[in-house]
Order: sequence, then C-alpha cells, then structure tokens
Amino acid sequence: MDALSVWKSVAQKARARRSPAGGFGWLALALLFLVIPLHPSSAGVLSESEFRKVGEIKPLFQNLMADLVQTAKRPEIPAAEAECVMSTIRELLQISEELSSYEYLITIEKEMTDFGDNSPVKGVVKFAIEKSNTILAAERKRLVQLTERCGRFPLAVGKTQQALQFIDTTTTLLSSIDSRL
Repeated sequence: MDALSVWKSVAQKARARRSPAGGFGWLALALLFLVIPLHPSSAGVLSESEFRKVGEIKPLFQNLMADLVQTAKRPEIPAAEAECVMSTIRELLQISEELSSYEYLITIEKEMTDFGDNSPVKGVVKFAIEKSNTILAAERKRLVQLTERCGRFPLAVGKTQQALQFIDTTTTLLSSIDSRL
C-alpha cells in the first residue's frame, strides 16, 4: 500500500475521530500532533529523542495560548489592540484545524508495526511532516501580515512575535525529523 492510499484511509479516520467540542483543550491536542506517544518502540519511525523533542512543544503551545487569552482579556489594553491579539488566537485556531488531519498520520506508528527502512509508515509520517511544514509556512506568512496590520500596538505585535517563534520552533523540529527520514 502506498503512502497516498494510507493517507486517504487515515485521513477519513481522523475526520471521523474529531470531536465537535471546541475549546483550547481540543486545540492543544490538534495543533501540531502533540499527542505523539511518549513511549516509543525502538523499531519505530521516530526515535526516542524525537518523541521527547515533540513532547516539549505541547507545554510551549499551552503557555502561548494561555498568555494570549489572558492578554486579550486584560481590561487596560485598548479594544483595537485586544482585537489584534484575538486575531493571533484565531490564526492559531485556523492552523489547528488545518493540522488536525496530519496529527493522526504522524502518530500512526503506534497503531502499526514498522517493517524496516521501506516501511509505508515511514512514508506516511514523512508526508504528514512535509504537509504540516507547508501549513506552518503559510500560517507564518499570515502572522507576519498581522504583525504589519497591528504595528501600532506594541503588546499585540509582541504576542504575534511569540506565535511566530512557536511556529519557527515547530518547523525547525519537524524539518530535522523530516531530513532524517
């Protein structure tokens, strides 16, 4: 079975498994495949070190989202600046939705066994990482545009810069895994 066939099958499962409930708990799970199991097998596609690195992303994301939400709720900031912060939150929600199908693909190895260097699982994980990085690059461009639109609000620009740093960190991590695959 080729990677595209596996992807189509898995993407259907991922869509079926999506919870209709919103909220930041779901967002934290959906954004960037943060539920990659932290108990990898030695024969898996991802190494133990890669699992650890990916596991480090989740707390960064949770802290970023909590900070953005708290900032947007602060009564002392102007409404226009709060709206810029909310726009950053909406952009992260958008990326979460776009990446949700790929989360399952990257974590697929917990449901399958590896068959060596030519494993179809490896191809699926590589495909998902590449597509995730494409989405992250597009999101980065949107956040840069947001920074330009909100340039007169230093707090909002700083929060958007934090989101950009998070995206850059995640892209770098995924690219390092992709280059090894």
